[in-house]
Amino acid sequence: MIETLREIVVEAPNYYVAWFGLLIGFVFGYIVYRTNFCTMGSISDILSFGDYRRFRSWMLAIAVAMLGVAALQGAGVADMANSMYLSTNFGWLGNVVGGLMFGVGMVFGGGCVSKNIVRAGGGDLRSLINLVVIGLFAYITIGGLLAATRVMIFSPMTVNLADRGFETQGVGELLASAVGMDAATGTTIVLVLVVAGLLAFAFKDGGFRSSPLHLIAGVGIGLTVVAGWMLTGLAQDDFADQPVALISLSYVRPTGDTLDYVMRYSALGLPGFGVVTLVGALLGAFVGSVMGRKFHFATYSDSSDTLRNMAGSALMGVGGVLALGCTVGQGLTGVSTLAAGSFLATISIIAGGVIGIKSMEWILMRD
Repeated sequence: MIETLREIVVEAPNYYVAWFGLLIGFVFGYIVYRTNFCTMGSISDILSFGDYRRFRSWMLAIAVAMLGVAALQGAGVADMANSMYLSTNFGWLGNVVGGLMFGVGMVFGGGCVSKNIVRAGGGDLRSLINLVVIGLFAYITIGGLLAATRVMIFSPMTVNLADRGFETQGVGELLASAVGMDAATGTTIVLVLVVAGLLAFAFKDGGFRSSPLHLIAGVGIGLTVVAGWMLTGLAQDDFADQPVALISLSYVRPTGDTLDYVMRYSALGLPGFGVVTLVGALLGAFVGSVMGRKFHFATYSDSSDTLRNMAGSALMGVGGVLALGCTVGQGLTGVSTLAAGSFLATISIIAGGVIGIKSMEWILMRD
């Protein structure tokens, strides 16, 4: 079955990635809009009201994504060692600094990148402008004015784990090396312990268990990440003229890629996975807002609101590149591979979110 699907997809990989990626993005955007799934919001709920339900939903999504990735790996759909997250280049400083920057930025920018995409789909013009700023600063950091500074500061701090005998930066392999077992066993142990811990944390709360909205969000979002891995895994072809990268949902660099595609589409052919999943999320949120009769246009309230959003968006663009992802790109897709850098980036994003919320409270009280 898997090989039959692979044979079909590799005949026209860009075509299948474009259309099915659009569908995956659509489902993601629709679910996020209708369930109010939001990482920044989940942190705010905890700090402001002691409500962990949205945070538990995020943890459930991670558990579902991890189990799905393990199933895909076992079925031979994709070798996660080929993903960028498990690279032996362990950029720990970028994960930490970028994660902190992104976490603070998502508070000042009114939500993470995916939340801005969904809000833009619902008619929020603030979020649309925020996305443009995020995309611009992502590209400025990748290969523009900030690129040389990024390389100068963070490249020397990158650890090449291959020099130390590792094949990936997977937490399971690192654990196996520390205790003297094979990497596969170490990965299985880590997977079981982490997934069991996440599920126990999520379902121990009666309020969460009795909330269909939060359950649907956790399972649904996790499955969209798995679907992305499956699609790009089936499209893998080392002999293709333009091989499809093994990736799933992520929204920082794709925001810049989408701006680039809009400006140069006639020279680029079919859009890649990142672009179509972003457009799909916009469409999914649009449909969700129309069906819920909540579509309406909104804009910045005043100059202070504008400046805060611009600053937050810039921080997300720069931080997301340094951390190699956002709350979705690292906090779901990256973590699903059990990559050490993804765990580090996700923890840093959460810490940055706490710092950002406390800073925002101080600013509002001062004003």
